Amino acid sequence: MWVQLKRLFKHRWLADGAAKRALPPAALEQLAQAVRRSETQHSGEIRIFVEAGLPLSYLWRNDALPHIIRQRALSQFGKLRVWDTEHNNGVLIYLLLAEHAIEIVADRGLNDKVSADTWQHLLSGMRAHFQRGEFETGLTQTVAAVSGLLRAHFPLAAHAHNPNELPDMPTLR
Repeated sequence: MWVQLKRLFKHRWLADGAAKRALPPAALEQLAQAVRRSETQHSGEIRIFVEAGLPLSYLWRNDALPHIIRQRALSQFGKLRVWDTEHNNGVLIYLLLAEHAIEIVADRGLNDKVSADTWQHLLSGMRAHFQRGEFETGLTQTVAAVSGLLRAHFPLAAHAHNPNELPDMPTLR
C-alpha cells in the first residue's frame, strides 16, 4: 500500500504540464520533422508518445513497475493504432517522465526481424539521455535508431513513396 501511495504522489506531482515543459513546441516540431524525414527512407511508421505520469488505474496495480510501464506502452500502441499499418511495421516510442522510463513497441512485421538484445541495447543507450533530462536528444536518437532498423528490414524501392499512415507529431499527455 505504501509503495502505491508513493508512486501515486510521484506521478500526480508531475502531471500538470510536465510533458510540455520537457518538450516545448520547438522540440515537438523538430521531432515531427525527424519522423517525417525517417519515413521517406522506409515503409514503416513511427509514433512518439510522452506522458508525465501514469493514469490512476495503472498506479494502483500491484505489479512490478517495469511490467506496468510496458502494459501502458502496449495500451497506447493500440489506442494510437500503431498496429494498423499496411506492412505491420509501425513502432511506438513511449516515454514516461515520472520514471524516466522508455519503451519501444514494434508491430510484428519489424519485431519478428529484430532480436530482443537489439531492442535492449537501443533502450539502454537512450536511458542515459533521459536520466539527464535530455528528452529531445534521446528521442531524436531513438527515432534515428528505429529508422535504421526499418531501413534495413523495410527499405523503400527506388522512387517509391511511403504514404503517411500515422501522424508525425508526438503526442503529449
